[in-house]
Amino acid sequence: MIYQRVALIGLGLIASSMAHAMRAGGLAGEIVGYAKSAETRAVAGSLFCDRVTETAAEAVEGADLVVLAVPVGVMGEIAAEIAPRLKPGATVTDVGSVKRAVVDAVAPLVPAGVQFVPGHPLAGTEYSGPRSGFASLFQNRWWLLTPLPETDPAAIARLRSLLEAMGANVDEMDVEHHDLVLAVVSHVPHAIAYTMVGVADHMRRVSQSEVIKYSASGFRDFTRIAASDPVMWRDVFLTNKDAVLDILGRFAEELFVLQRAIRMGDGDHLHAYFTRTRAIRRGIIEAGQDTAAPDFGRAAPPAAEG
Repeated sequence: MIYQRVALIGLGLIASSMAHAMRAGGLAGEIVGYAKSAETRAVAGSLFCDRVTETAAEAVEGADLVVLAVPVGVMGEIAAEIAPRLKPGATVTDVGSVKRAVVDAVAPLVPAGVQFVPGHPLAGTEYSGPRSGFASLFQNRWWLLTPLPETDPAAIARLRSLLEAMGANVDEMDVEHHDLVLAVVSHVPHAIAYTMVGVADHMRRVSQSEVIKYSASGFRDFTRIAASDPVMWRDVFLTNKDAVLDILGRFAEELFVLQRAIRMGDGDHLHAYFTRTRAIRRGIIEAGQDTAAPDFGRAAPPAAEG
């Protein structure tokens, strides 16, 4: 056992998967949960929480580890509610996809004697809610920590041991660097996916074409990404605006070069470009961060474990 009591604030895919993983590995003595929805609390209480509460403040009482698994836009609000009830010596972490906005919202509210270790698991599916979690979600996936200069190294080490016991590869990163890297590997790809699906939907409505019915694998995979939680992604784009706009600008430049090569019939450029980008995809598979299967291993939602 690594933590005697863990409080999960927000009970969607990440939090429920953490609970299943902690229960499977005997990593926590008690798992307490809170979610805004009474229905979500009921499901969590039946599937993976030892106890659920009706407020976030109640959930964190006596907890050794508090995990903020709510949309980035409400992190500050939740931090303000729980701050007076946090146990001295406790650790607070989060799972937000953006780190600068979370640090700015949460860090000033964390009381003295409580350690704040911002974090972000690079794991997920297009499914959400308390029924979507499963214990193996974090296996061989990266979990980035962005500790603050004043953070107690012992608190970081303890949290790292929990994450590694759940199967994650843990690394530490500067806050600003994290947000730029994630704009490249996650945020902008989602923006492009949402845009491409929007283009297809527009074509379907204005031309009565059957782009949805006859979706090929490329469009199918775009729609998988674009099925992600709209509240979460709204907050991501608003709170990581500068990095996202920077990478979108770079993408637009790359797209212009590609357009020109197609227009000019420059087959050599296209072949070289696609060969280089194909090698990057192979590298992702070789690093164990995805599978070469046609459905990317995501043909159906996983069954809940635990």
